[in-house]
This record gives sequence, C-alpha cells and structure tokens, in this order.
Amino acid sequence: MAFTEPRLGCGAAIIVEGRILLLKRLTEPEAGCWGMPGGKVDLYESAAAATQREIKEEIGIEIDAADLLCLVEQIDEERGAHWVAPVYLVTAFMGAPRIVEPEKHGGLAWFPLDALPDALTCPIRGALRSWYYRQTAG
Repeated sequence: MAFTEPRLGCGAAIIVEGRILLLKRLTEPEAGCWGMPGGKVDLYESAAAATQREIKEEIGIEIDAADLLCLVEQIDEERGAHWVAPVYLVTAFMGAPRIVEPEKHGGLAWFPLDALPDALTCPIRGALRSWYYRQTAG
C-alpha cells in the first residue's frame, strides 16, 4: 500500500567506544540491510519519547534520546513510501542489547566505525555522514 503523505519515524545511532550497534532488517524497506534501531512515532508522542520506546521494544535497552544528531529522509517513489526521521546520538545506555523482535531482525552486532558492512540502510548512511561531520567540525 502506498503512502498518501510522509510518515514520521525515529532512530538511534548508538555509538560507544568507536563502534556502532546495528540491526539486520528482515522486513521492508531495505530487508537484508543493516540499520539503526528505531521505528514509527505515534500520534501525540514526541520523537524523543518514541525513540526511547522503540529502542526498548526492539533491543531491550533504555536510552536517553536527548542529543539530536540529524534528520534523515527516505523517499522511495517506486514503493510509494516517504519517511522523515529524527536520529538521536546515544553514547550510553542501560541494559544488554538483544533482539526482542526476531520476526523483524535477523542480527544484532557491534561494528567498528571503520569496518561497517556494505549493506547499510539509507537512514544509517545519512546518520553516519552527520556523525562524521560532527567529529571533523569540532
């Protein structure tokens, strides 16, 4: 089913000690690619609260979504999808990351920032560009 308007998503770039935590997607969009945990913002829910909720639901950890890293946009006219998503930078969390929704995610792994997998989702590529820019801009 094609969207009739843009949808609001959210995500967390969880980066600790030079590594990023990624999930391998089993569902569209971008099934088979590695991406950040996140999801959809519900009506009357703030983007930060949605990010915290989605991270808990997907990987079972608690985060503080306070540091807005960037806004990513994913437009796929062929599939009739358009997502806009704030991405929060997370450098600390509580709990042990694990796959909570095995029907949606086929892997969970820490990757060194200089050795990322080739198959990355569009949103994580955008978030990483923003993170690298932030590091070099000082």
